[in-house]
Parts: sequence; structure tokens; C-alpha cells
Amino acid sequence: MSTATQETESPAPPPADDSPGLGALLLQGLRTNMRQYGMLVALALIIVIFQIWSDDILLRPLNVTNLVQQNGYILILAIGMMIVIIAGHIDLSVGSLVAFIGSAAGVMMIKHDMPWGVTLAVCLVIGAAAGAWQGFWIAYIGIPSFIVTLAGMLVFRGGTQILLDGQSLSPFPDGFQKISTGFMPEVGPYTQYHNLTMLIGLAVCAAAVRQEWRGRQQRAEYELDVVPLGLFFVKCAAIVAAVMAFTMTLSSWHGAPVGLLILCGLFVAFSFVMRNTVIGRHVYALGGNQPAAKLSGVRDKRVTFLVFVNMGVLAALAGLVFAARLNAATPSAGLNFELEAIAAAFIGGASASGGVGTVLGAIIGGLVLGVLNNGMSLVGIGTDYQQVIKGLVLLAAVGFDVWNKRRIGS
Repeated sequence: MSTATQETESPAPPPADDSPGLGALLLQGLRTNMRQYGMLVALALIIVIFQIWSDDILLRPLNVTNLVQQNGYILILAIGMMIVIIAGHIDLSVGSLVAFIGSAAGVMMIKHDMPWGVTLAVCLVIGAAAGAWQGFWIAYIGIPSFIVTLAGMLVFRGGTQILLDGQSLSPFPDGFQKISTGFMPEVGPYTQYHNLTMLIGLAVCAAAVRQEWRGRQQRAEYELDVVPLGLFFVKCAAIVAAVMAFTMTLSSWHGAPVGLLILCGLFVAFSFVMRNTVIGRHVYALGGNQPAAKLSGVRDKRVTFLVFVNMGVLAALAGLVFAARLNAATPSAGLNFELEAIAAAFIGGASASGGVGTVLGAIIGGLVLGVLNNGMSLVGIGTDYQQVIKGLVLLAAVGFDVWNKRRIGS
């Protein structure tokens, strides 16, 4: 037999299996989405550390419920602040506006016996008016937001002192208190878990998986890169596991707090607005490159004005939630809340130059601060050291953002 025939008939070597394993895919996904997942991983590590350090107290149902109620108003502010920062601005007045709205609510309900539902609506209108006032000077007159909101911080803090005359007002009606300290009602037969909360958790899992699948299909339709199917299933399983663990923890106590439902509603609404509406895309465009956005037809003044109106409404809502939890209107309410909200936004991935950030990032950043506060208190770390640690965390988060930009640009 000839040499050519032998070479033809010899079996070909099996192809090398160059497909990466699941671990390699996970590492590749983390590197590609480091900006998105970095703080989420950090939050998970902080939870694990304090869970061990506090002798398993951190994730007990009572403490998780307290964690949600203690940080609900900061998370509400963080959502609005994230949008303000994405648009390329800052708002230093939100803490003072929280105090002003709480004092206005106290005067209306406690001094003048106004129904709490009417008071809530009036206070939201006051918050919108305060945001519109500041937005007018920033958008249409052209004064920098730092100056306008610094002035607003002084004005609203002084207005709080005037309304309360230096005194605290309490107590609020029971119905009003429940917007912060209330829980969902019990329904259905008796089980070891809160039935309605469990149903909501299952619905959230289904909605989250559906949203992930739709996002994957949309990217595939536009011929964009999509994560491998195996990694996609791992991601969905992790989301479902996290949501159900949180749901079961709340369900084993009194169920979901009303404040959590308010926060979830805001998260869903603003996530949709920022991702799927024209105004949301305009906010990103305006913060990313204002001259280019104007040339593209973005009405920059109108968008900026609406961003601050929105921030005023959310600050008013946070003020109502805080007053309901405290069960009092006090002159010192909202102290340093603006710094907490700004820190939550930057820890959650906002860029100081604008144009970057997500609503989910604001929630994650707020939770990082909230878990740090709660965990350090549980293990007995003093408030002085807590401030130092939170400052270092903020610096590390912004430093990570700068490093990540350089890594991508290089």
C-alpha cells in the first residue's frame, strides 16, 4: 500500500476541547461586568463577615426586618440621588428637606388634626414644589447645583426650626406610623411562614427570571454578546436563591414591612423609567455628554428641571417614612442624610462625571452602608470608628470606579 493511501486511511486525531469550564466562564463574566457585580460581591462578603462575627445575629429575622426599616428612607433618597448624579448634578438639600417635610407633617396632623392621608399628599406636593424651585435656578438660570442645593439646605433647615419653634411634635396617628413600621396582613391558613410574603417572593422570582430571559433574547436579536447558557442558568439560580432566602427570613417573623413594599415599588418603577423610557435615556445622555445631548435634540433644561422635581418628591417621601418610624417631628431630623445618599450612590457605581449608574446600584450601595452600620453596632464598634470605616469604604468604592475606567480604556 502506498504512503499516500496510508496517510489517507489513518484516523484523524480527536479535536482539542478548548471550551472553557464553568469556573472559567464565571471568572470571565465577573471580569467583563466588574463594574456591575463588584459591589454586589462586596455586599455578600460584608454580610458573611458580620454574620460570623456577630454570632449569627445579623441574619436573624428580627434584625433583617429592623435593617430594612432602619434604612428604608436612605434607600429612597439614594434612588433619587443616583438619578441626580447620573444627570451630572448633586443635591445637598435632601437631608434638610426630609426634616422640613417631617415638621410640616407634624404641624398638619398633630396641631391641626388633618387626616394623615391628606397630609401625605400635601407633603408630596410640597416636596415637588421644593424640587421645582431648585430645579428652576439650576436648569433655567444656570446656577450650579452645588450652590443652589447648598442654599436649599440652609433654607429648609431654617424652615424646620421655624415650623417647630425648636420643639419636637409627637405622636403621629397610628395609620401614619404604619407606612414605616407596619407589616402586610396575614391571609390564608396558618403556616410557619407569612403566606402573602411568600407569594410575593415567588412572584418576584418569576418576574426576575423572565426579565433576565427577555434581556438575553433582546441582546441576541441585536447580535450582541450574550453569556453562555450554562452561566445564564447559574445567574438565574443565584437570583432565585437570594430572593427566596430573603423572603423566607422575613416570612418567619411578621412578613414584609410596608416600607419594603414602598421601596420595591419605587425600585421597579424607576428601573423601568431609566432603562426603557425616553426621559430615562435623556438623563443618561445629558450626564454623559451635555453638548452632544443638546445637539441630538435632548431638551436639557426640561430634563434637569424634572430630575430635581423627582428628587424633591422622593425626599418628601423619605421624610414622611422617617417621621413615621421616629413617631415624632424633630428639628434635628435628616441630619447628614444627604451624605448617606450621596455615598450610597457612589458606592453603588455612580460616576462623579455623570452618565453612569443604575437604580439597582443605588440600592446595593445603600445596603452596603446599612449592613456596615448594623453589623458594626452588633459587634460593639463605636460610632467614631464606624465613621472612619464608612469613609474608607466610600474612598475605596470611588477608587475602584476610577481604576475600572482606566482598565477599560487601556
